[in-house]
Amino acid sequence: MTQPLKVVVVGNGMVGYKFCEKLLTKVGGGLFSITVIGEEPRPAYDRVHLSAYFSGTSVEELTMAPASWYAEHGIQLLTGECVVKIDPAAHYVQTHTGLQIPYDKLVLATGSGAFVPPVPGVEKEGVFVYRTIEDLDAIIGYSKGATRAAVIGGGLLGLEAAKATLDLGLETHVVEFAPRLMPRQLDAAGAGMLKRKMEALGIQIHLNKNTSQFDGGAAVVGLSFADGTSLEVDMVVISAGIRPRDELAKQAAIAVGPRGGIVVNDQLQTSHPDIYAIGECALHQGMIYGLVAPGYEMAEVVANNLVQGPTVKEFKAFDMSTKLKLIGVDVASFGEPFCEQTPHDTIVVEDKLKGIYKRLNVTTDGKYLLGGILVGEAENYNMLLQTVKNRLVLPPNPEDLVLPARKGDGASAGAGVAALPDEASICSCENITKGAICQAIEEHNLPDVAAIKKCTKAGTGCGGCVPMLSDLLTETLKKQGKVVKKVLCEHFDYSRQEMYHLIQTSGTRTYDEVVAKFGKGCGCEVCKPAVASMLASIYNDVIAKQAVIQDTNDRFMANIQRGGTYSVVPRVPGGEITPEQLIALGTVAKKYDLYCKITGGQRVDLFGARVEQLPSIWEELLEVGFESGHAYGKSLRTVKSCVGSTWCRFGVQDAVGFAIRVENRYKGIRSPHKLKSAVSGCTRECAEAQSKDFGIIATDKGWNLYVCGNGGIKPQHALLLASDLDDETCLKYIDRFLMFYIKTAEPLQRTATWFNKLEGGMEYLRDVIINDSLGIAAELERELQYLVDTYHDEWRVAVETPEIRARFSHFVNVEEPDPTLEFVEMRGQKRPADW
Repeated sequence: MTQPLKVVVVGNGMVGYKFCEKLLTKVGGGLFSITVIGEEPRPAYDRVHLSAYFSGTSVEELTMAPASWYAEHGIQLLTGECVVKIDPAAHYVQTHTGLQIPYDKLVLATGSGAFVPPVPGVEKEGVFVYRTIEDLDAIIGYSKGATRAAVIGGGLLGLEAAKATLDLGLETHVVEFAPRLMPRQLDAAGAGMLKRKMEALGIQIHLNKNTSQFDGGAAVVGLSFADGTSLEVDMVVISAGIRPRDELAKQAAIAVGPRGGIVVNDQLQTSHPDIYAIGECALHQGMIYGLVAPGYEMAEVVANNLVQGPTVKEFKAFDMSTKLKLIGVDVASFGEPFCEQTPHDTIVVEDKLKGIYKRLNVTTDGKYLLGGILVGEAENYNMLLQTVKNRLVLPPNPEDLVLPARKGDGASAGAGVAALPDEASICSCENITKGAICQAIEEHNLPDVAAIKKCTKAGTGCGGCVPMLSDLLTETLKKQGKVVKKVLCEHFDYSRQEMYHLIQTSGTRTYDEVVAKFGKGCGCEVCKPAVASMLASIYNDVIAKQAVIQDTNDRFMANIQRGGTYSVVPRVPGGEITPEQLIALGTVAKKYDLYCKITGGQRVDLFGARVEQLPSIWEELLEVGFESGHAYGKSLRTVKSCVGSTWCRFGVQDAVGFAIRVENRYKGIRSPHKLKSAVSGCTRECAEAQSKDFGIIATDKGWNLYVCGNGGIKPQHALLLASDLDDETCLKYIDRFLMFYIKTAEPLQRTATWFNKLEGGMEYLRDVIINDSLGIAAELERELQYLVDTYHDEWRVAVETPEIRARFSHFVNVEEPDPTLEFVEMRGQKRPADW
């Protein structure tokens, strides 16, 4: 019987793990005896998303596969073992504990280490690198006694490290040797835009800085620069680049490059044919690849060639396009971002107000896209990259590719994907083509993106290709003649719009009735709150009656906060509040020891209430005229207001009075997602109405009504629906708009997202709302008026209904409060203790 080939893998990072996975999929075990040696104390984990560790993601969640996976597949995994010697002649490796492990084929996946500049004082206490879980644990521990941190390096890793120190509550400085941030990915204009966004977040940027010394005694207290300036800090994180781990190769006389890296050929063999190198330690045609996608491709090449022979598959120069989110900011570069050697013309779109920069490099004849840069918004990255890689002919106006599209044409993205050739690589991490994905959908009847991921592995790496997988699924099913339908979830074979109509026409008023009549099973966390929202939008029943299908916030009519306590946010229409109400807020806050904060929506938040205290707090607030502010619900939050003509010399209409009227009209109305509004008393726009779901701006003749704006992660200005409206007409159009949105949007879909997918865009919306093109205006007004007429204050109902009030206890069998609650003092008030 033929003995299995002994394959030893040195290094258990992402690429080492991926090599094992790919080798197993090609042979299914038996032909190889695989041993993996990793110097870290745990199996491979996801370094791409390492920063998530600071925001609560556990080591287990980051782990690529547990130790049990290796055992189940017959792989010997040795963790905490460091290989110190390779003997190419005798075909064995030796670890620091003296283990000698023989091999037939050796795969070096040693990756890279953090580059630490040889600067005097770099060994001081408080200086860290940003590379492993252990590094992150050390940073977290030291940060508890620090206040100001400097990150040396303004590249990808440096900005990730800056995000980490910012999350740790430290004053953060980024020190970069180059004249701009991310010099390998961004041009001067794009880097400038990124710098402004970083500074807006409170990160201070220092460019053109060459660190000459780490100041201090045993511990670092600052940095000195070559230009004579200095920076006081008590913690430093070095993230100035990587160095390939090639020390084993040097020891074994394996060829390395003049600046480091293990030299490999197109089969990824080193100067010893039985030894391969993959990932960041490998130097291929003078290039070290610092991204995970080329590392995975290297793993694929070696696995193929071990199974089928050394010349079957070759590694080619790999595209280094990349898209990532740095500190909440989209950044991407693709193709040739600078085109330094290629004749080209440039298209630039720059919006300094929104912090968006987009650059396209096109051929001088305008036919083809060569590359580009995206900062602040990178939704089109996937299609732009495919346009470059597949040399697709550009449209007559190439700038349309990066200009904002607000037509609500939901088909465009899918059509773009459909136009790609079958050989187009959709998932660069796993190198999976469009043709392979479409074939898998057809042959295996894959119903959703999750099934595509499981079947093909596409989308399981960085995740950047997932939107294209969704588009490919839709297009493939359409070609098969199948109905592409968005159902609520596995328990209901209807869309939200269909469910809304069925509930309304059938008269069903509880979740149990709805699932019995139109669904199956017991429901889930997707359909239960969606149905609860629809029931509330149709019948306006007390939401607490549906507590069994609500999340925690709606169940207790308060937002659960970090630490396990709740916030109390009473409604303050238009921001107008009486002295008696202000006194009551202070009295309640003092009595229950609550943290107080004035919100951006002109209300007062009271934080730190225990669940059993909520009804008592509400009772005291109700006595002075307060009611629920619905800060916990998918409903109207606030109608922000300036003082308008009441006090302001520029005001042309009574903004406060109208804001109060608007808020009192629409308060409590449940919708697919939260709603925010504002009324500005003149075009100076002090209430920021154009960033709201519906905003109203005063004119000399009345009101301009704007709809479908959005703040948050993707800010979007609202668009003008109608001009110079009187009070009654303005409210009538808002009635119609809100009910049309409530009836047709998807679950948890904000008005801006709903509008962007609305076929026909603003022209269509005006036809429906103003011109009544669908003949439903009277119906929309009638349904909205019903909600206004049946309004109830949810706090008062809870306080006055014994069975609802009885729910407000931490333990079901005793009256004791939660004993685990911990608080610390901060600026004269309390806050939750750190986790």
